[in-house]
Amino acid sequence: MAVYKEEKTNTWRAVYRYTDWNGERKQTQKRGFKTKREAQAWEREQLNKTSADLDMIFKSFVDLYTADMKTRLKENTWATKDHIIRTKLLPYFGRLKMCNITAQQIITWQNEMLNHKDENGKPYSPVYLKTVHNQLKPLDIVLLHTGAQKNYGRTEYRITGCGVGREATLWLLRQGVKVVGTDAWSWDVPLPLVAKEFAKTKDPSVIWEGHLAGMEMEYYQMEKMTNLDLLPVTGFQVICFPIKIKGGSAGWVRSIAVL
Repeated sequence: MAVYKEEKTNTWRAVYRYTDWNGERKQTQKRGFKTKREAQAWEREQLNKTSADLDMIFKSFVDLYTADMKTRLKENTWATKDHIIRTKLLPYFGRLKMCNITAQQIITWQNEMLNHKDENGKPYSPVYLKTVHNQLKPLDIVLLHTGAQKNYGRTEYRITGCGVGREATLWLLRQGVKVVGTDAWSWDVPLPLVAKEFAKTKDPSVIWEGHLAGMEMEYYQMEKMTNLDLLPVTGFQVICFPIKIKGGSAGWVRSIAVL
């Protein structure tokens, strides 16, 4: 990583070098920063993105999501998602760090969408609001498509995706959700990131936040799921076939979706 002053334009250029998942060395750069601090901030954000660090801002997460999903979806489907992301999500969450977004902020955003009125006093239609966000109901099953599944079988699988902390897990359970799942290695924040946070804060509560929420409210979680990218946002059933084992602290499950 390096930052350079470009004398001809009196601006700063940041260069970021990294190793991709194939082990190949790559380089990306950006010019035109007015200050050295701005260039260094961009440089740090590239590091957060390539390491899947939850210190990345929401806009960077959207960039990763776009790169992963845009070619997988039909053109019209992606156009709808992209419009919602650009006009409804990024203005509110864009500059926030992923690790700092709270359930209360999401609830506040939802309420703003529900209470919105245009210049003629007309609210968003119920169909549009359902497209923007679906209202959870008791016994709904929540599956998180984090994009981690593309790294399954690779070393970086354990540090990709995003985890769910205590507060967010309990919020889901209070909506009546009893079963959750994720394509990531764990329902919680990736262990290397938890270790980094614990080393900084010495706070034991950051360890297995999502798991330990189950001691306050019972629920079931599925991890390392696949093909979540093939599912619609809502409107399908999930069936979980457990595999009988003895003496384990957890067990396998055959999960299928009925569309």
